[in-house]
Amino acid sequence: MKTVQAVNDFVIKFANVNGSGSASANELFAKAVMRMGVPVSPRNIFPSNIQGLPTWYEVRVCERGWSGRRGGVDMMVAMNPQTWEADVAEIESGGTLFYDSTRPMPPSRFRDDVHVIGVPLTEIANAAYADARQRQLFKNIIYVGALSALLDMEPAVFEKLFAEQYKGKERLLDSNIKALHLGRDHVRQNIAHPLGIRVRRADRVGDQIFVDGNAAIALGCVYGGATVAAWYPITPSSSVPEAFQKYCEKFRVDPETGQHRFAIVQAEDELASIGMAIGAGWNGARAFTATSGPGISLMQEFIGLAYFAEIPVTIVDVQRGGPSTGMPTRTQQSDLFACAYASHGDTKHVLLFPEDPHECFEHAAAALDLADRLQTPIFVMTDLDIGMNQRLCKPFAWDAAREYDRGKVMSAEELEAGANFGRYKDVDGDGIPWRTLPGTHPSKGAFFTRGTTRDPYARYSEKGADYIYNMERLQRKFQTAATLVPQPVVRPAPRPTRTGVLYFGSTSPAMAEALDVLEAEDIHLDAMRLRAFPFPKSVREFIMAHDKVFVVEQNRDGQMHSMLVNELDIDPARLVRVLHFDGTPINARFIAMAIRKKLVKDKVSA
Repeated sequence: MKTVQAVNDFVIKFANVNGSGSASANELFAKAVMRMGVPVSPRNIFPSNIQGLPTWYEVRVCERGWSGRRGGVDMMVAMNPQTWEADVAEIESGGTLFYDSTRPMPPSRFRDDVHVIGVPLTEIANAAYADARQRQLFKNIIYVGALSALLDMEPAVFEKLFAEQYKGKERLLDSNIKALHLGRDHVRQNIAHPLGIRVRRADRVGDQIFVDGNAAIALGCVYGGATVAAWYPITPSSSVPEAFQKYCEKFRVDPETGQHRFAIVQAEDELASIGMAIGAGWNGARAFTATSGPGISLMQEFIGLAYFAEIPVTIVDVQRGGPSTGMPTRTQQSDLFACAYASHGDTKHVLLFPEDPHECFEHAAAALDLADRLQTPIFVMTDLDIGMNQRLCKPFAWDAAREYDRGKVMSAEELEAGANFGRYKDVDGDGIPWRTLPGTHPSKGAFFTRGTTRDPYARYSEKGADYIYNMERLQRKFQTAATLVPQPVVRPAPRPTRTGVLYFGSTSPAMAEALDVLEAEDIHLDAMRLRAFPFPKSVREFIMAHDKVFVVEQNRDGQMHSMLVNELDIDPARLVRVLHFDGTPINARFIAMAIRKKLVKDKVSA
């Protein structure tokens, strides 16, 4: 039988039962790999109920630094009898199955082309611990210990992680170290043959940080000047305002008086939460709300008001599987239409597409600037894969000299000097009017804020000419936004090609690997990563420079594909959909196979 041979480049997947306490043990394993200087990218795939259903934790170990899902599993830690058959089927030929061998399994439950390692985890835990809960919890640490020995990992790395986690709680520290060595000792005493995969100390992590996207967005909002957050709990976005509160309590409390310089409100529903954020934005505060697809649906009326009344607000959409309740704990990129054209009537909104926690931090701060500059809702379009999974990324950086872009806010001095103030008047052709904040001047600069039509001076009007003026001005403002949003990133192929690919957001890590794999097969594509909507001119130029452009996205209907066709007036035949929408993060093998098959098909048909 062949054996998968790999050092610092493999995929290990843990199959557990939700509520069994396995998540912390699996995360411990991932962090230990990282502490040995090897880049790691874990993904937690969990059910939407509290406990009892299957859960998986997939760890990509890759010294080269690829952080997307590869596809396939080199080692399966099968701890859930309910999913045994499907879990065993995922293992690569020549890979390894690790399981609890306390109860004998018939040969029919195994595969002939997979190596099998059984460790009597339950038996070991029962012999060492009397309490039923301890037996379950420490069984997880025992299998981590066994894996550490099988993969030739240093026990001191795990012990140091335990020491950091249980500082001041020596009893818990000692019991966890004991469980770790129970697993290690069993492997060393009873399993002779080494695995084909192992971890070897390296120095490839450098100064990267390990953080999830939701926490990064929260910190970006703090640095970006947000002082108000209003929200209603919904998976997978709830940890954004929770982290924002944690950071505000650290950075936004007056050290002398103890006074809070922030306001965080958990509203009664999503509509109320965005209403509060819009009200704060109207008063001059930087405000945001965080939600997911169902929340976006409920916020539509107020989103339209903020667009038409031109009030700055930032909306963080951590996307999940839809429609309706959909898959609350699965990931997709399926809210593009819902956000880009949110509310009734002719509306278009700015969307930002961060690719990792580092850009989550940057885009959150940028969104607050753009909301003020453009006086409009700005959407930060992340998803569960980025938001709830920890990633290695560049350290966050902030220029202390950076000033917030408050846009066109007229001061009391300008009003006093006789400035001509028309709240909805375009004075310089960019579509963005001047505004005043409440209390700016005792008698000048006042205006009615309304969701109904008006003339350039905010006076109620149903005249067709006034309505057309306003709607065309809003369109000019949207065109201005295309010059202000984060611009696309281009990765040119190593040689000239007439084939390109467009992608965005959480697809990026898998896309980077897929491009490398295809280049190794002499398949070359120019690549452009979209970072925002409206699309800058360079996006249309990129498409028109190629005969065929693949559009890779994680939804059923090719929403980005349709937006490119509609907004840029592109011939649909020039764009080729590559769609992934089963709720799991897209993987490099899927992308490479889809592109490869299409190119081969075209070559054969030609």
